[in-house]
Amino acid sequence: MGELPAYAGLFRMRLVRGLSYRAAAIASSVTQFFWGFMLISVLRAFARSGGSPLDDGQIASYIWLQQAFLVLGAIWFRDGELVRLICSGDAAYELCRPVDLYRFWFARLAGGRLAATALRCLPILAVASFLPEPWRLCLPGSPAVLACFALAMALATVMVVAVSMFSYALTMVTLNTQAGFLFVAPVFELCAGLLVPLPLMPEGVRRVLEVLPFRYAADLPFRIWMGSIGLAELPGLLAAEIAWLAVIVAGGRLALGAALRRAEAVGG
Repeated sequence: MGELPAYAGLFRMRLVRGLSYRAAAIASSVTQFFWGFMLISVLRAFARSGGSPLDDGQIASYIWLQQAFLVLGAIWFRDGELVRLICSGDAAYELCRPVDLYRFWFARLAGGRLAATALRCLPILAVASFLPEPWRLCLPGSPAVLACFALAMALATVMVVAVSMFSYALTMVTLNTQAGFLFVAPVFELCAGLLVPLPLMPEGVRRVLEVLPFRYAADLPFRIWMGSIGLAELPGLLAAEIAWLAVIVAGGRLALGAALRRAEAVGG
């Protein structure tokens, strides 16, 4: 318990620091608007070519939510400073801190990711809410839906950071600044519904992906917002997500521990 102020302090520091990069966030938001319009057009055409469980309004809402929370769910969004520490060997100094390294890095990554998301999501959500049909972002059906969406996004943040910890552990093993992220990111984003909404995938593929934990990082909260997943289904889904989180965090701890032991062996 005595370590908690250190984790909270690092989280707050990374959050405040990340919120200072406003110009980069504005430029990124403009790019994401153009990308969002393109994706909506493509997916609407795709949906019309065959039966789709999503209507035009739901497709638009899914894509705007995807763009608004892109940084939050993207494994490729990385802490460049931490990657340089790992690849230069200076991460050894982190081991001197009287803290749990997994929790310390987790707090650092969560703070940076939330700051980058906060700067981008609000402008995108605000503008998309006033677009004409069928491009408009539909608002949640009730305050209860909005509250459940917020809870699901909080758990999604934990899920994404926990998965990203595997990338940093892999970076520690390979000492390659790209390998860990290029390996994990495409698989994660496809399975989470960040490349193609899960409801638009072939039924057999969709059923498999809905069993895996990655859908909780994007597909679940987005479909709660849209009303595609009802509130009555949430207790079971959230319980499954928490169980998966326990497994992923435990696996991440083991992976980081193995990477640290290997780094000590190589470094003598």
